[in-house]
Amino acid sequence: MLCVFDVNETLLDLRALDPLFTELTGSAGARREWFGLVVHTALTVTATGGYRDFAEIAGLAAADTARRYGRELTDAELVRIGDGLRALPAHEDVKPALDQLKRDGHRIVALTNSPLATAEAQLQHAGLATKFERIFSAQQVARLKPAPEPYRQVLSAYGADEAVMIAAHGWDLAGAQAAGMKTALVSREGQRALPGTPAPTYAAASLPGLARQLS
Repeated sequence: MLCVFDVNETLLDLRALDPLFTELTGSAGARREWFGLVVHTALTVTATGGYRDFAEIAGLAAADTARRYGRELTDAELVRIGDGLRALPAHEDVKPALDQLKRDGHRIVALTNSPLATAEAQLQHAGLATKFERIFSAQQVARLKPAPEPYRQVLSAYGADEAVMIAAHGWDLAGAQAAGMKTALVSREGQRALPGTPAPTYAAASLPGLARQLS
């Protein structure tokens, strides 16, 4: 089976940015607030038929989040956030799960909303780049997930009859399901499937748990 992995939160641990956002805003919850705004903005842009660079959205959302706490981020501080995104560590369960899937004969690729250069830098820094046959970015089709084009890009490239999207976000899985893919939810930080959407084909609290189900 073709296993298609989301990157941010699914593979990489955004909690590593918590100290930086706390420093920049004074709030321990600012990082989660920021990423929620990033996702909300990306979904709105996509639903209204547009496209914006995901890294640009992340920067604008960071500036807006800081303003809510009475701070104006400098260019240097925005660069620190971008550098932090490119230097995220992998969740501890990622490498064992990827290795197990490969041993079981599955093909492994990544599909992210991040620009391709960012995704490549992220996976390289996290020591994961060699685990993937290819890295796909929504940037390549100028449409952000959960629009169908990013998922179809992968399916078209591989001519896959059977593919599963593995992600920590219900909105991502809903988009993949609509594009004809199976879905697998990893419950990072209490993530759940979206109410009213089809239940994921597979679900587990960790990636090794999903790997066992897929095998």
